[in-house]
Formats: sequence, C-alpha cells, structure tokens
Amino acid sequence: MLGVFEVKKEIRVYSVQWRVASPQLTSQRRPPQLGFRIIYRVLLIAFSLVLFSQAQVPTASHVVIVLEENTNYSNVVGSSSMPYLNSSLINRYGLATQYYANTHPSIGNYFMLTTGQILTNDDSQTPSSFPVSANNVVRELLTAGKTWKGYGEGLPSVGYTGGDWSFNGCTGYVRHFPLAYLTDVQNSAAQKLNLVPFTQFATDLANGTLPNYSFVTPDGCNDLHDGSAAQADSWLQTNIAPLLTNSQFTTDGLLIIVFDESGSDNTNGGGRVEWMVAGPKVKPAYQSTTTYQHQST
Repeated sequence: MLGVFEVKKEIRVYSVQWRVASPQLTSQRRPPQLGFRIIYRVLLIAFSLVLFSQAQVPTASHVVIVLEENTNYSNVVGSSSMPYLNSSLINRYGLATQYYANTHPSIGNYFMLTTGQILTNDDSQTPSSFPVSANNVVRELLTAGKTWKGYGEGLPSVGYTGGDWSFNGCTGYVRHFPLAYLTDVQNSAAQKLNLVPFTQFATDLANGTLPNYSFVTPDGCNDLHDGSAAQADSWLQTNIAPLLTNSQFTTDGLLIIVFDESGSDNTNGGGRVEWMVAGPKVKPAYQSTTTYQHQST
C-alpha cells in the first residue's frame, strides 16, 4: 500500500514480519503490473510517514483497511460533514494528498486493491459469475503465514459468497467485498470461514484475535454509496475509534481509510480520492504530495 502495503515485483518473502521500505523502493509511483507474482508487504511510507530512521525496521502485525465509496477528495478532506475523519484521523496522522483511483466504476478498483489488476469494470459480476484465480492478497498472506478476514457489514452468514444483501434497510454490495471473489477463498472451506459479518470485528478486537490483515466493508448506507457523509463519519467514529485504543493496535497497528473512486473526476482513471493512514508508528500530521494509486495499497 501507499507506503504501507506495496505491490512489488520479483521479490520473495523471506520473513514472516511485515517489512519497511527504504526511500529508494518507494520514491516513485508504481504503474499497474500484470502477470507477475505479487508480493504484499507492509511498507511504512518512506517519505517520512514513520518516526524511525532508515536503519530501523518497524513492523505492523495488524493492518485494517476500511473502504469508502464514490466521493471526490475535495468533498471529504476538510469537510465539515466528516469531523471525526478529519479532526481525529487525517489531521492527527498521515494523509496522501495526491492519491488517485484507477478506474470507474467500483469493482475494478476493489480488484486493484486485492490483486494488483483491474480485471473487470462490470459491476454486475458476482463471486459465482466472476471467480478470480489471479494472484491475490489472500494467497500471499497465506504463503507468508499471516492471518486475514473480510468483514462485511450485514453479511448474511459466515462464508457468504452470494450476491448483494439487505441489512437494516441498507444494501450490502458484494462488489465491495472482493475477497469473496477469490478462488483461494471459494475453493477452501477453511478460508471461507474468514468471510464474516462485521459484528465479528468488535468480538475479535475484544478477544485479542484480530487477524494480521482486515478488509472492512461497511454497507451502502455507511460508506457514502447510498448514505451521507455525516452517516459515514458517525459510523467510523462508532466502529473504528475503539480500534485505535486497543492494545493490538497501539503496539504496532496500521489503519487505512481509502475511497474506491471519486464521484465526478476521471483523473488518472478513477479520480483523486482520500487515503489516510493511522498508527503508533506514523509521523503525526504528515501530508505527502507524492502521486499514488490503488496498486500501491
């Protein structure tokens, strides 16, 4: 990711720890790479988003990615409708001011985040109609001996790989839940158990069983797809604030909140969007002007 997870080429995993990149490794935006072995490693932003010197190697054992929807950067960063995201997170931690989605509509951006490729721009595809066998984050996490979960708000059941779902008058969009498309998950009864309703997130947090990698998908009312910015901000404060004070996070955690695509901008394919990172090893109130896209996350 943007200095946190990065898609890298021709690199082998030699350690179960999440490594930090040197400035030479992260000084340039990396274009989409197709057909190579994708290695996902945690890389704290080399442009000073970390508090450590180049000689030191911080690690992150718990990385949580929260996806939001369809909103321009300018309608999020500095918005009075999202005081928690701005005042408690962006202003306190790290922000990428030149981060761009890759495409329109949603689904290709979600696949870029999890496979390093757009794969399709057809939002009507479901896990059954479009199973994905390309190399992906789950495969790499398992190879590295790491744990993972996909938390979907209102998900009908553990291991769900069906279509859209309804929850409390809101819609859960399966295209926003990309890990369910992966054949590494679909073809394994054990891995399917890692697709869970979002209620499990609070349980895992309380029990000290948060996985190494968490992909969090709010429902359509709470990710700005169907609801308001104020609703999404309230959801973040209610559900994500407890993470920041949990001992699993305060030791070596990383939180990323990113929007899948802009609402009305096509720059660099999918428009400029918000991307922020929080964690105990992130340099406070830092803003990067380096250009990044989803393949860097």
